[in-house]
Amino acid sequence: MLIGLFLSFLLNFVPFSGNFTNAATPTAVAPVSGISLTNGVQKTVLDNGLTVLTKEVHTAPVVSVQVWYKVGSRNELKGENGISHQLEHLMFKGTTDRPVQFGRLFSALGSQFNAFTSYDETAYFGTVQRDKLEALLTLEADRMENALVGAEQLTSEKRVVISELQGYENSPGNRLDQAVMREAFPNRAYGLPVGGTKADVEKFTVEQVRNYYQTYYSPDNATLVITGDFATEPVLKVVKEIYGKLPKRPKTARFQQTTSTSSASVAKKTPIVLKQPGSAALLQAVYPLTDIKHPDVPAIDVMDAILTGGRSSRLYQALVESGLASSVSGGAAELIEPGWYEISATAAPGQELGKIAQVLEQTLAKLQQQPVTLEELNRAKTALQASFVLGNQDITSQATQLGYNQTVAGDYRFVEKYLAAIAKVTPAQVQQVAKTYLNPAKQTIGFFEPTQPDGKPGTSSTDSGRTAENFSPGKPVDPAELAKYLPPATSATDSSKQSLPEQFTLANGLRVLLLADHSVPTVNLSGQIDAGTEFDGNQKAGLANLTAGNLTNGTQTKNALTIAKTLEDQGASLSFGASREGVSISGQGLSANLPTLIETLADVVQHATFPKDQLELSRQRALTSLKAQLDDPNSLGRRVFQQAIYPENHPFHSFPTVESLKSITRDDLLRFYQQHYRPDTTTIALVGDFDPAKVKVLFNQVFGKWQATGEPPVINLPTVSFPQTSTRLNKVIPGKAEAVTYIGYNGISRKDPRYYAALILNQILGGDTLSSRLGTEVRDRLGLTYGIYSGFAAGVKPGPFLISMQTAPGDAPKAIASTIALLKQLREQGVTEAEFNTAKRSITNSYPVELANPSEVSSIILDNAVFGLSRAEIREFPQRIQAVTMAQVQQAIEELIKPENLVIVTAGPGDITPKGS
Repeated sequence: MLIGLFLSFLLNFVPFSGNFTNAATPTAVAPVSGISLTNGVQKTVLDNGLTVLTKEVHTAPVVSVQVWYKVGSRNELKGENGISHQLEHLMFKGTTDRPVQFGRLFSALGSQFNAFTSYDETAYFGTVQRDKLEALLTLEADRMENALVGAEQLTSEKRVVISELQGYENSPGNRLDQAVMREAFPNRAYGLPVGGTKADVEKFTVEQVRNYYQTYYSPDNATLVITGDFATEPVLKVVKEIYGKLPKRPKTARFQQTTSTSSASVAKKTPIVLKQPGSAALLQAVYPLTDIKHPDVPAIDVMDAILTGGRSSRLYQALVESGLASSVSGGAAELIEPGWYEISATAAPGQELGKIAQVLEQTLAKLQQQPVTLEELNRAKTALQASFVLGNQDITSQATQLGYNQTVAGDYRFVEKYLAAIAKVTPAQVQQVAKTYLNPAKQTIGFFEPTQPDGKPGTSSTDSGRTAENFSPGKPVDPAELAKYLPPATSATDSSKQSLPEQFTLANGLRVLLLADHSVPTVNLSGQIDAGTEFDGNQKAGLANLTAGNLTNGTQTKNALTIAKTLEDQGASLSFGASREGVSISGQGLSANLPTLIETLADVVQHATFPKDQLELSRQRALTSLKAQLDDPNSLGRRVFQQAIYPENHPFHSFPTVESLKSITRDDLLRFYQQHYRPDTTTIALVGDFDPAKVKVLFNQVFGKWQATGEPPVINLPTVSFPQTSTRLNKVIPGKAEAVTYIGYNGISRKDPRYYAALILNQILGGDTLSSRLGTEVRDRLGLTYGIYSGFAAGVKPGPFLISMQTAPGDAPKAIASTIALLKQLREQGVTEAEFNTAKRSITNSYPVELANPSEVSSIILDNAVFGLSRAEIREFPQRIQAVTMAQVQQAIEELIKPENLVIVTAGPGDITPKGS
């Protein structure tokens, strides 16, 4: 996992904009029977001031350990923007007692780990099998006191942080956000980017970062959270032994300092306008808010749900359903100091940002002038409740909720008061907070107006970026040397007790897999219909996606808004997305609402009508999305990479174009729907709190009449061999700061007998950016990239083997050369016995953590069924990994690692020539 300012993670756990889960203000009306976040939580404060929160959750043999420090970008002074984030990176570089990359230690334990920096806090977390709990506690205590903050560590990690920041600069939305926030909060740290600026990062000194560490990483400024399968008293005894000896650090004048909490300045009446290379036109509006403890917070969150919560929300109806925007989102940042409310919109093709701003203002004014309806109010409260419950199904999320509430709100029980207040919010309160906070005079609004021609990627060249550099990679890190730094585990955890799903097949061929789990009152649905983009063809590329995206736009008995309200009134969700090999179905809801979820699914897959007006709106959104993809080095690079590997007659070569999207008719959708949406090519996995016997009856009732005629369509794939020689392509995208590189060729399928050996091989090569050979060399030693990974995209059919990385443009040739040298080293020297055994342990130790999340379990069960594997695979996977021999891994290297036959694609700024070369 990427370590650092991981924005996608951060925004999933901080109350923020629309598509993100609101964690500071947990989304719920009241605790649902069967789950409570704070029941059973025990708070202990050690003599040195460390706050310890423990919560026993015995649903799976795993534990989560998190350390939250009450320090973030809010605490940074002028000229040191990003120092909290820089320190977070350095916390993985080792300690005086363990001078090794901590990512390697966590990976060896099988931990799913990460860290993030935010405005008010920096958090470190890991989830492991329960027998690794003491080891994880020991490692976190070690780096709380003894982190290595030296010149060597800072120099290499500065380069990594700058690579990360340049990656964010590739996003027009990120650039607009920075401009708007600077204008909205000119005198406050909240107005600066959490990750920092390149100018400040480059100037950080060892003394500066070390002082920051000494000031804020003190036990009395931290909260340790432990959730999962443990006994409280023995664990508290261990915590006191490990953490009790850490000294409280003396307070400095700096520690007492806070930034100004004055509200944002009155914005200029004219919008901020950025005219830069990009794809779609963007709008962002920001309004100053109060802090998290203010009594208005619950009403603000209900207001936000009414404005931006789902398809039935006011702004979605006013902007997206009208065709003005392709998307809209919003959210409240409620923090230690007064935060802000943010609304973002992406313009539909040909629509003016000024018009979107006008409709936005009218919609907000109506909210201020008239009370909301009881229907809207109840839907918003229910959505908040369900989101809260669904967002806390696993112990990692529960620990995060506790850590955030304790750190930012000052009380882990804050959530209970919040939920009680949500339940009491009235229409008058919603109207009042709209009047108070959505004040046009205090609005800061920004427009991003792209200058790049619509949907036109830059020019490309072959063999560009070739370098004569010949890197000799360092010797692989010896896991046996690493082992001496690992704290001992207490005992082994038996992972062979995983319950197996029950499978039944309807008379029409529809397969259903059920796994009852009564630990949480939720249901998680994963499904697949064999109607993926492999059936598109080049002329109609995008057809499978448009068909899937229009399923919920109307049926024979319900229109799009009725379908949306049916689900959103109960806080349930149901979505469809086309991938290469099928249409994925994802659904979640409270267990009481399972019938609604299943009935809605049955209705749309059998009776969709594809209204013309909705098709046109979804086509416009697809065109907007295509422009964004062609402007994004990640997605454009992947497109060029796949098209270089697979010939034109191969389904994996096909990608949507402006022409193909415009050519698709409603008749095309109906024909595709009738031909490919069939019960005998549909598989559904359901995990959660239900009675299997009743679910079987329900499925027979709602799906029993669904019939298919003839045999299902079949794709015959042409054979794809390795490239004859190495191929290099460079795709230029104007206005980008960071390059993205893909390296690889066609790989294997999931049922390939070499699959398990390939997993072990990949874990060693690039399965983790901090512990793998690629990560150790290219990221840690050379500092050339923020993230580098390898993987086998193994589906029903063979997908690519690929290595991906992001680098500064001038560093791309060095990183590519280093990567090729590592592949040659692997090919020539193989792997060591110690690496082999460590990789096996890492994979098998982390597997129970995946099984601790009901949503993950439903996905695993579905994948196993779709790939044609046994139902017992979910239990037997660790044994299959353990059964792999060293000879099988060496054979996989010989057959699957081809350093001389690589396709190498770099997308981003045009000049990837190193400076001075």
